[in-house]
Order: sequence, then C-alpha cells, then structure tokens
Amino acid sequence: MSKTILITGSATGLGKGTAIGLAKAGHNVIATVENWPQVTQLQQDAADAGVELTVEKLDYLEPDDHDTVLRKYGDKVDIVVLNAATGQTGPVAEVPVDWIRKVFEVNVFTTLELAQRFAKSFVKRGDGKIVFVSSIAGFWILPYLAPYVASKHALEGIAQIMRHELDGTGVKVATINPGPFRTGFNDRMYDTVDQWFEAGVNFSDEAPLREMQAQMAGDDLQLDPQPMIDFMVDLIPQDEHKFRSVYPEQFVDDVRQYQEGLWTQPMTQAA
Repeated sequence: MSKTILITGSATGLGKGTAIGLAKAGHNVIATVENWPQVTQLQQDAADAGVELTVEKLDYLEPDDHDTVLRKYGDKVDIVVLNAATGQTGPVAEVPVDWIRKVFEVNVFTTLELAQRFAKSFVKRGDGKIVFVSSIAGFWILPYLAPYVASKHALEGIAQIMRHELDGTGVKVATINPGPFRTGFNDRMYDTVDQWFEAGVNFSDEAPLREMQAQMAGDDLQLDPQPMIDFMVDLIPQDEHKFRSVYPEQFVDDVRQYQEGLWTQPMTQAA
C-alpha cells in the first residue's frame, strides 16, 4: 500500500537514495533538504531518475522552516524518517565544546523537536510511525568521533524511551542503524578536525588521529551505500518490524562483543 513518507536530510547520500527509491516503489515522498540550491538539485535528480518527489527546504536550525513543513504536511504524513545529521571530530579532551553543542543541536535537540511535533499529530489520529536514522555509533565507538558518537548515544536513549511511552497510542517508533558507507559524510566529518586542530599547539598526539582518518577513508570502513539504501526502502514502509534495525548485520556481533567487554575493561590500557 502506498504511504506518504517525509524524510529529512535528503540532499545527498543515504537520504537522497532512499527518497528516490521510495518514490520509485510508488510512495508519496516529501524529501527535505537544508537550503534552496539543494532543492533545485534534488528536483533535477528526481527528474533524471524518472520519479516525482515533493522537495521542501527544511533547515533544522530555522524554526520557520519547521512551521512551514508541519503546517503543510503534519496531518498528511504516515511515516516521518528523521535522517538529517551532522558531525565533528577530534580528540574529545580538546574538541571545542561549542562544536559539540552544534552537533547535539542538530542530531539530538532539533531531531527531537521534529519527532515531538509529528508525535502529537500521530497520537491525535491514533496512527503513524517515527523512524530515527541513528547509527551503529549509537552503541559502539570510533576514536576521535566523540561529538557524533555521543549524539547518537543520546538519540538511542530518546528513541527507546519514546517507543515505551507511546505504547498503546497507535504510534510506532523505530531506529535504523547504518554502518559506515561511502557517501562522503564520514570523510567530511573526519576532515572537520583540520578547522581547529594544530599539531604542536594541541596536546593530543596527532599520529593516531591521522591514522584513524586514513582508516576511515579506506575501503574497509567505507561500504557501497546502495545495499543500505535498498534495505531502507524495503524497511521504512513496513507496518511491522524490529525496533532496531542494524545494517549490515555483520556488525551486530562486533557491537555485542564491544558492549560485553565494557563490563571488564580496565580504566587504562597497559603501557
């Protein structure tokens, strides 16, 4: 059955691929992007793909954009997919806290604001689905990625509690937890450290930071995004599925081992 699906962060990467894929599958898709040039580009991308998309500007940090989108679509949307995100990187002992605040503003606070507004509409009519696009970083860590990792850990807690508290209202809550995919997002996130980190000025050792940057740019931690997009296109419209959906599933065992290991890890590593 065709559904009306609003997905944020649709200008690039998984968001764009999923928006176009859902439209190809016959759904009515409202794809939001951050700025007007991205509106124009996504409209052209949709035309090139032979699909119809409703493209709207939704800058997470502009309350007027929130009001416009909710006024136009709040009562029409069956599923909202909160996909937009940002990130910063660097040694957490030195990352300027204001940079971390900016990440939380987008990934946590504004994401929650939008979820709350759609939840109110969904509860009123007794039906609807909120999908938080989180990350395996919501329950796993990668060095020098603390702002993003911490924001996704917070989002996981919010999603889990919202699911519990909305039980019985007819509103469904779920997360999608992608692994690392070659969309450009991870590369740009690791590049942000170069805006403020200066070897010899900052006290953190630069070598392991650069090693992690190189590892993230390599093929081992950069997967083809199309299978992830296909997974999201299939999962999002479903009426019933697991609360948490990790993809690819090969990461599940690694995550579980990491979580179990936290109970026995020493405070410091041996020299």
